[in-house]
Amino acid sequence: MVKETDNPDMDDGGIVTSEPLKSALGERYLTYALSTIMNRALPDARDGLKPVHRRILYAMRELKLDHKGRYRKSSKITGDVMGNYHPHGDAAIYDAMARLAQDFNVRYPLVDGQGNFGNIDGDNPAAARYTEARMTAVAESLMEGLNEDAVDFKDNYDGTLQEPVVMPARFPHLLANGSSGIAVGMATNIPPHNIGELCDAAIHLIRTPNARDETLAELVPGPDFPTGGVLVEPRENILKAYSTGKGSFRLRARWEVEELGRGQWQIVVTEIPYQVQKSKLIEKIAEIINAKKIPILADVRDESAEDIRLVLEPRAKTVDAQVLMETLFRQTDLETRFSLNMNVLIDGLTPQVASLKEMLRAFIDHAREVLGRRTKFRLGKIATRLEVLEGYIIAFLNLDRVIEIIRYEDDPKAMLMAEFELSDAQAEAILNMRLRSLRKLEEMELRRERDELQAEQAELKTLLGDVMLQWARIIEQLRETKKTFGKGTENGARRTELADAPDVEEVPIEAMIEKEPITVVCSKMGWIRALKGHIALDSDMKFKDGDEGRFIFHAHTTDKLLLLGDNGRFYTLGGVALPGGRGMGEPVRLMVDLPNEASIVDLFIHTAGRELIVGSSAGDGFVVTEDDVIAQTRSGKQVLNVRGDVRARVCEPVVGDHVACVGINRKVLVFPVAELPRLGRGKGVRLQKYADKDGELSDLKSFDLKSGLQWLDTGGRTRTVTELDEWQGKRASAGRMAPRGFPRDNKFNA
Repeated sequence: MVKETDNPDMDDGGIVTSEPLKSALGERYLTYALSTIMNRALPDARDGLKPVHRRILYAMRELKLDHKGRYRKSSKITGDVMGNYHPHGDAAIYDAMARLAQDFNVRYPLVDGQGNFGNIDGDNPAAARYTEARMTAVAESLMEGLNEDAVDFKDNYDGTLQEPVVMPARFPHLLANGSSGIAVGMATNIPPHNIGELCDAAIHLIRTPNARDETLAELVPGPDFPTGGVLVEPRENILKAYSTGKGSFRLRARWEVEELGRGQWQIVVTEIPYQVQKSKLIEKIAEIINAKKIPILADVRDESAEDIRLVLEPRAKTVDAQVLMETLFRQTDLETRFSLNMNVLIDGLTPQVASLKEMLRAFIDHAREVLGRRTKFRLGKIATRLEVLEGYIIAFLNLDRVIEIIRYEDDPKAMLMAEFELSDAQAEAILNMRLRSLRKLEEMELRRERDELQAEQAELKTLLGDVMLQWARIIEQLRETKKTFGKGTENGARRTELADAPDVEEVPIEAMIEKEPITVVCSKMGWIRALKGHIALDSDMKFKDGDEGRFIFHAHTTDKLLLLGDNGRFYTLGGVALPGGRGMGEPVRLMVDLPNEASIVDLFIHTAGRELIVGSSAGDGFVVTEDDVIAQTRSGKQVLNVRGDVRARVCEPVVGDHVACVGINRKVLVFPVAELPRLGRGKGVRLQKYADKDGELSDLKSFDLKSGLQWLDTGGRTRTVTELDEWQGKRASAGRMAPRGFPRDNKFNA
């Protein structure tokens, strides 16, 4: 309930209004949301401009900064915009103006900038006091007819000036330059298109109001980005996006193979996807090279000047260029997706997700309204001029009498109106003529001008009364626009090529790596290295003070290594990515996100399809396939769930039909592997039971019951026990004391 009470203590003698907080916030937030949607974030479908852009262009027009005129300081322009039309920060205004001058962001720039207006590397423009600007011819075409009552004007923010509600716009500017913005509860993201194609589509829609979306999509086959590139989105997806107003486009960089002679070659990237910063793209490719994620790529260089030129060097001349680029497309911004969301203000008031057809319809309806208003304005001007010409003709025919009246009468205006039946405007025009103009009055010239104006007047009246003539005039204007800005002009040719993505099967990283033998060495403290070749595993190794060797085995650069931490996570290392054998290597924690408090349980070569038994210190475990523990990221993959003080303890491959478990209490239990579940992740089931709370699993081993259980004794000899009836039992049993000669560390070690 709203309650109003007088408050005499208030300075302004106002009224205090009491209402529920929910309704008060809701009403005010809705007002804010509508203001954001209509006055800031969403563009108008008629002229494709947001208020800030419209005000920038109008202020530049008021400063007479046409495309053939002089430049003015950007600080002057932003100051006029801020003071007269847009009461926001000058930095925001300058940023908006600078973007309109960036030919890598805007397909058809509206501002002609002089000075540093930023670049495709992501560098910011210079300060407004250092740059100058003027309008482009494209911007002027958007405002053609402003002096002819083509659109409505409204008061500016303080009521001292007038500004246009919308620009006349000679072409579908919203689709030509695109737009993006985020409002409250809605957003928009429209890609740029080619003016020539848009004009053709608009002409077709005028001639065929019920045109199919498929036909319009043939005339506008896809976006035309300022940075070029290759659009590889399937045709059916593009059609669906244009018909619904939502979708996405897959855009790739343009590249070519450059021959260097003697079989050597390199890849040159000449165009990159829209809104991708070149410097960050190069940094990403360099990171991939350093991390050896694409081993067949050796180096990247930026040789760009005015044009884009990124050079990619292959590792060897036998590398397949198509495979290399397809791999880069998957891992870098050399391929991006542009999300389409054509959320616009159709009539300047109503937000709507519009299709391509609806946006073109909004423009051509606006164009017809502008044509009608300009025609009526011109008719008014003609009527005024005809009235004056009639007065001039009368004055010419009675020139001596007119001069006499002006010379001798006290009120010549009234006398002229009474004697020659002139209107007020006619009499005023005659009286305002200079003496030298009287001698130039010629009846034939006056009658010629009158006849021409009357003919134009009749033509314009016919135009206003005939809808088909109006559409014909709009088609003529669109053709002129296409001729001025379309194909054949400096910026008119299509830049973004439409093509199908090549059918290249994904090549695994292993297939790109040259297979070379290595010896993997990992210390107890987690320092890892890869020595070239297969050296003797009992060779003397150097380690840091206080450290010693723990894992050493033969592998190849194409192998994947699996590391299990006692936190229950598996981590994946590439053999080719291991540090070289010089020195002590590098901490494995720099290569994967193994926590500092976690220790390494096991490190081994991945074998596809093999099964592993994982177990925790609490005596729980299960069987998991190695393929299911491969991690794709540095953070690893959680497989064995552990809590509190419980840690992952063992990881053994399944090589037989039985499992032998031993606890720190030296009790051994043997049971079939079939009693263990196959899981992808979990805590598992109880392997062995421990009587006291301090009981823990020490080790386990998979083996064939027929071959017997083996272990290494203290002398390094292999011992085998085949009679195991005494230790066989059900899973989760306590087991019996270990056989005589079993190692004191309770480890099988064999």
